[in-house]
Order: sequence, then structure tokens, then C-alpha cells
Amino acid sequence: MTGQRPARPSGRLRRRDALGLGLLGLRMRRVRSSLSALGIAIGIAAIVGVTGISGSSRADLLDQLDRLGTNLLTIEAGKSVTGDPAALSPDAVRMIRRIPLVDVAAGAAEIGGATVRRSPFIPAFASGGIGVRAADPALLQAVDARLRSGTFLNAATSAYPVVVLGADAARHLGIESVAGDRQVWIDDQPFVVAGVLDPVPLAPELDRASLVGWSLARSRFGFDGLPTSIYVRADQDHVVTVRDVLGRTASPEHPSEVLVSRPSDALVARAAANDTFTFLLIALGLVALLVAAVGIVNVMLIAVLERRAEIGLRRALGATRPHIGVQFLGEAVLLSGIGGVAGCVVGALLTMAFAYANDWRLDLPPWLFVGGIGSAMIIGTVAGAYPALRASRFPPMEALRGG
Repeated sequence: MTGQRPARPSGRLRRRDALGLGLLGLRMRRVRSSLSALGIAIGIAAIVGVTGISGSSRADLLDQLDRLGTNLLTIEAGKSVTGDPAALSPDAVRMIRRIPLVDVAAGAAEIGGATVRRSPFIPAFASGGIGVRAADPALLQAVDARLRSGTFLNAATSAYPVVVLGADAARHLGIESVAGDRQVWIDDQPFVVAGVLDPVPLAPELDRASLVGWSLARSRFGFDGLPTSIYVRADQDHVVTVRDVLGRTASPEHPSEVLVSRPSDALVARAAANDTFTFLLIALGLVALLVAAVGIVNVMLIAVLERRAEIGLRRALGATRPHIGVQFLGEAVLLSGIGGVAGCVVGALLTMAFAYANDWRLDLPPWLFVGGIGSAMIIGTVAGAYPALRASRFPPMEALRGG
């Protein structure tokens, strides 16, 4: 229809066009863009990887706590008032078992001077520090240990030359199972290996021990029958109550010389230490992101100066200041977004590798990826704001002359 004015072009830059301009700008300087994205990727990978590895480690510790329970208490003899080693009562285990809130109690005692060897031809000094302990048959239940192979000590075998090896002791002696007639030599006496234990997280001192029966220890090693350690499983809801009475029960005459501990507290402390270390590494990752953000500012400022002619030409063809600003801001956000995605992928792969190598349960929550990519894009927005503002303020003629 004649007399009508032509429709004015829209003053808005469509998202698709802004994305295309941003990608084109990054392709024009691939090396610098790649290096800037690498800085973002390193920072995000550090944060995602550290958080994921720490979370997987913590999840493994919590799984151990759930599986092993927090109701195991350990009793040991401390020091007397004169500084000499104290001793537990010979009736300590029997008296503790009478406490109504105790589910199971078992004693163990170190037998000093005994050496464990694979054969009698190995010299005593090469025993590898494997200790010998007299063990109550209820010890397996008390510490919630698992047998890798064979059987544990019982009322029938406790009086005979039969031994159960801890995980580290078995590995040092080269015995992985009880298949065949496996024997070790304790001092100069052969002992049949009846079983091999898996690692005991709540009682790691048993891992390097060779466990023999209580009555055999008395007859062959001169054992006096006094336990040096007692392992107690208390009712889950009354652990503190039981702990408060164990000292007086184990040594009525000298309760202050008895040390009562809760092994699960070590796992809780380890989880707390992991959290502290994680915060430190995340802080280092944030520093890396800050350095990467400065790099993006520098790259974008150089791009603005190098592309003054392009800016002037676009302004002369009708592009507004917001159009120019959105173009350069979009490049910075895309640059950071690409780095964020790459960092999340690398961090996830690192976490999966660590979890697989340590046999942990993988813990990679979705919010970690959303937060990583979102943080990268926020950094890109902040870092690209000033270069975009500077590019939008170039007058067209000045920009064309500068080109």
C-alpha cells in the first residue's frame, strides 16, 4: 500500500543471533579462547573433583559406620599412679557380660616375645612385627569381623595349636586362604592356620595379629590370663551409659587406670578432617577461577581493541550499543560456559577414577554440575561486563578510523 512507512527493524538482538555472533567471535581467536576456557575448566574441575572425591570418601565412611555400628567400646589397661603399666581384673570380661545393656564382650591379650614365621628356617628378626594375641571366641562377633577364609577360634580349637591370621599378617606371610594344610611357626611350634580375617576397621590392631586360643596361650606361652583389651558391644541407645560403668567394672579397685574408648569416633573425626581438607582445596579452586576470570577480562579487552573496525562497521550498519554489548558479553559467557562444562566432565571422571580405585560408593549429586556450570557462567558474565561496556561505547566513526 502506497504512503506507508517501511517497518523499522527490531531493536532487539535475538538469542539465536547473539549465540551465533558469540561462537563466531570465539572461532576467530581459537588459541586465546581455548586457553581462557582452560583456566575456567581447571578451576571448575578442581572444585567438582575435590567435592566429589570428598563426598564419595565421606559416603564410604558413613557406610562403614552404618555397617559396623557406633556401639563398640574398647577397654584397655592404662598407667598406675606410679607410672607403671596397670592391669585389668582377671574377671573383667565375665563381670562386663553381666551388665544388662551389654550385648557381647570379648577379651584379647598380647603375648610378648612370641614370633610368627612362615617356616622355621626364617630367622626370628624377619618376622615382620606380627604379634601374637590370645583371643576369646566371642571376639569375632564383638568387633564384627568377617572371615575371608576358614573358621574362627571356638571352644574346641582354643586348646590346640590353631591360629587365625589378621589381614595384614596373612598378606605378609603369603597366606590368602586356608586351602590345603597351611601352617605357620609361632616361636618353634607349628600352628595350623584355621582362618584368615578381612581388615577390621574398628580394631586395626587385629590386622597384624595372629590369634590363638585362650587356654592354649596359658599352657604353651605362660600367659597369665589377664586381658589387655576388652571389646564390648553395648545397646545402641545406651552406649554412653555403658561406657560410664565399664571402668569400675573392669577394675573395681582402680577404675581411673582403665581407658575406655569408642573406635567409631576415629571414623567420625576422619570424616570431619576430610571436610576441612575439602574446604581448603575448594578455596584453591576458587583462586584458580579468580585467575581465570582475570584472564577472560584481558582476552576480551584485547578482542575489543582488535575488532574496533568490526564494531564501527556494525554500528554504521545500524547496530545499537546494546547489540554490541550483548555480542561481547555473550562471547565471555560462552567462553566460561564451555570451560565450565569441560571442568565438570574432567572433575566427574577424576571422582569416578578415585572411587573405583578405592572401592568407594560414588557420590556425585546433580547440583554439583548445575552449580559448576552456573558458577562458570556467572564468572563469565561478571568478567565480560566491562569489556562489553567498553565495546558498546565506541563511536562508529572513531572505531572505523581506529581500524
